[in-house]
Amino acid sequence: MKINLFGLTLNQLKKQVLSLGLPAFTATQLADWMYKKQVTSLDSMTNLSKQVREKLETNYCIELIPSSKVQTSTDGTKKYLYPTQIQKFIEAAYIPDAARATLCVSTQIGCKMGCLFCMTGKQGFQGNLSSGEILNQIQSLPEFEKLTNIVYMGMGEPMDNVEAVLESIEIMTSTWGYGWSPKRITVSTIGIIPAMITFLERTQAHLAVSLHSPFDNERREIMPIQSVYPISGVINEIRRWELGRQRRISFEYIMFKGVNDTARHANELVRLLNGIKCRINLIRFHPIPDTPLEGTALEGIVEFQNRLKAKGLTVTIRASRGEDIFAACGLLSTKELIKIQNNTEF
Repeated sequence: MKINLFGLTLNQLKKQVLSLGLPAFTATQLADWMYKKQVTSLDSMTNLSKQVREKLETNYCIELIPSSKVQTSTDGTKKYLYPTQIQKFIEAAYIPDAARATLCVSTQIGCKMGCLFCMTGKQGFQGNLSSGEILNQIQSLPEFEKLTNIVYMGMGEPMDNVEAVLESIEIMTSTWGYGWSPKRITVSTIGIIPAMITFLERTQAHLAVSLHSPFDNERREIMPIQSVYPISGVINEIRRWELGRQRRISFEYIMFKGVNDTARHANELVRLLNGIKCRINLIRFHPIPDTPLEGTALEGIVEFQNRLKAKGLTVTIRASRGEDIFAACGLLSTKELIKIQNNTEF
C-alpha cells in the first residue's frame, strides 16, 4: 500500500523524501501544494521534475476521503458523515452563524471515557484518528473556504489522541501549512492532565474544559474520568499557566435537570473558579437514547447564569443548533453502524 502524504507535518515529510534520496526542500514543496494550494495529485506539482514525481508516485499518494452522507438542519447546521480506514464512521458538524462559520471535528472513532451524557461513549472505543483523518474533515468540507473557526469537540476525547491532534494543529497553524492563527482553534478536554499539559506547552490554541459538575462525587457519577483526574487537579494545573488575551480558557457546563443546576452548584462553581480569567458556557442537553438524564429548562439555565454573573463570572448560554438532525455527536454514526450490522446479518 502507498503511504498517504496528506496529514504529515513538514518534519515527517522531510523524513519521507530523504528516504528516497530527494533533497529536503522537496518536503516544503509538497506541503505547499497539499496545504496551501489544496492539490491532491502528485502529477500536478509542476515545480517538481517528472523524475521526482514518478519516484514519489511509486511509494506515495495524496488521498482525501469525501463525506458519505450529509444532513442539513433548518438552522443551516450541517452534519457530515465520513468513513474511516477501518470501516467505521466519524462525524463533523458545520455551524454557520452570521460572520462566523465553525467546524466541529472528531478526533477518535468512538470514545473510551464513558460519560453518561455522551452518545459517542456508548459506541465504545474503536480507534484513534490520524492527523490526516482529522484534517480530512476540514479540507474535504465543501464549505472549507468559508471556515473561520475549528473546534475539536466532536467524537472522541482529543487529549486521549494528543499527538495526532497536535500534528493537525501544527499543520493548520504553520506558515508552511494552512497558516491559520491558533486563536481560531479551540480544543476540548474532560481533563486528562498529562496530555493537557503537553497541549498547553506545544500550542497556543484555546482550551475548553468539560466541567459539568463542581462536586467530585457528583461529577464522578456522570464522568468516570473524575476518579483518575479530579476536576480540582485540572483546575490547579490551569492556575499554573498564564493565559492572557491571546489564549482563552473556557469551561463547558451541560445543564442536567436536578443534577447540576441548583444554587448550591452555582456557588461551588464560583468558589472553584475563583481567580481564573475564563468563560463558562452553559449548554442545553441534547437528549440521547438510554440515558436517565434530562435537560434543564431554559428558564432554569437563565437563572443559573444570573447567579454566576452576579458573582462576577463571564457566562454565556450556548445556542442549541441542529437539533432536528440529531446534533449530539455520535447519533448519526451510531445509526450508520447499526444499519451496516443489520445488513450483515442477512
